[in-house]
Order: sequence, then C-alpha cells, then structure tokens
Amino acid sequence: MRNRAVQAAAVVAIALSAGLGPVAIAFAVDPPAATSSVLVDTDSRVLGLTGVLNARDAGGYRTVDGHTVRTGLVLRTGDLSKATDADLAKLAALNVTSVHDLRTGYEQRLMGVDKVPAGATEHHDDIIGQAPPQVMASTLSAGTDLYRAFITAPGAGEGFANVLRDIADNPGGVLFHCTAGKDRTGWTSAVLLTILGVDKDTVYYDYLLSNYYRGAGDGDMMNGVTAAALDSAFDQVTKSYGSFDDYVRDGLKLTDADVAALKAKLLS
Repeated sequence: MRNRAVQAAAVVAIALSAGLGPVAIAFAVDPPAATSSVLVDTDSRVLGLTGVLNARDAGGYRTVDGHTVRTGLVLRTGDLSKATDADLAKLAALNVTSVHDLRTGYEQRLMGVDKVPAGATEHHDDIIGQAPPQVMASTLSAGTDLYRAFITAPGAGEGFANVLRDIADNPGGVLFHCTAGKDRTGWTSAVLLTILGVDKDTVYYDYLLSNYYRGAGDGDMMNGVTAAALDSAFDQVTKSYGSFDDYVRDGLKLTDADVAALKAKLLS
C-alpha cells in the first residue's frame, strides 16, 4: 500500500509540474547559448501547438563527422492529453504516424490519455513505472535518482529502445513524449542524438532548451531541467555498462543494424 501511495503522490507531482498553463508563457527565459552545431534556431524549431507544451523538432543539428540530423522526422513534446483539434491537424500535416507515450499508467489515468493525429499508431512505453518507491518519490525534483533509473529501472531500457527502433523503421514521422517533455523525453533525445554522432555540448543544448520552452528559471526543477541531472544519467551509463556504446548494445539491445537504420533515416 505504501508503494502505491508513493507512486500516486509522485504522479500528482508530475501533473503539477506539467501544468504551466498557456504556451504563451513558455518563453520567459533566455535559451541556452547555441553551439556551432545548432543549425535550426529556437523559433524555427518550435511546433507552435497551443495545447501541448515543449513541442519541438528533434533534428537540425550537425554531427561531429559533418552530417546533418534531418528535421521533420522526429518530434518531442509534453503530453498530448490537451492537444486541440488544430494541434492534431498540424501534427497530421507533419506526417506523424506514430506516437510514443513514456508516462506511467497512473499519469495517463490522472491526466488523460493521448489525443493523437488521425491515422497515427499509439504506443505506451512506461519508463519508470517499475522503478523503486524512492525513485518515484524523487520525481517532483527530477533528481539524480530519477535519471539514474532511466538506466537501471526494470523496463526502462526496453521502453527507450522501442522508441528508437520505431524511429529507425517507421517511414513516417515519430513523436515521443512524457508529461512535461523534459526528463524521460529529454533522455530519449539525448540518447538519439548521441547515437547519431552529435557532440556532447550540443546534446546538452538540446536538453536544456526545455527551460526555455517551459519558462523555467535557474533551479526550478519542477518545471525545468539541469545539466547535473543529465550528467547523472550519462554517469550511470558508464557505471552500469562501461561505455555509451555498450549501453546501446547491452542495455537498449540495439543491434548494429538498428543503429545503421537510424543513421540512414536521420542523417543527410
């Protein structure tokens, strides 16, 4: 019973952290300093959805070997439960054919299930639903326990891998999201960009953009993110698997063919 109570309280906290109100307030802080590998500015990256926060294109970066991560193929957002009809029409026009919801079942019941564009396939990839109670209790602060659980929690690797394989194999656009679009979604994007060969500073730039799009000031972990949290996830990768490449192979269980397919689809 106590574990359920902790999980339920954590889900309420997640819901509160997502409830920033109209998207119009989301640009209350300055964006992080762009690196030389950022090819798409913040205004061009944003999707302009009115009922969905932190909605943006995941591409538009240069890799260390000179390729470009294509735009228009992978989108990352906050939850879609309040998406408007106009939002869904815009996502349909962007050819979103697959939506991955990284939330727990509790979050879905509390906040509402996804609204998805016509014809899109829905997937539920619960990342932290099997995490220990203390991890769930840390969700409000988005602390290091939560980020380390992205690597260690039962089912987490499978959930992230499902998204990445779908991106590789799906001929249409793929959208992934959690509640606020900043933590589980942020790690998914960090993993994807790192696999594609984007440099670390630019991966962190993409991650920290959540503060800009969500209007979160320094230290506001309810609404924003911090580099230290992402550090802890990469650190846990090293502790658990020895290297990022080994995490991809042994943790996410992506094959060389999976990685090659991701690069073939997303790199130009």
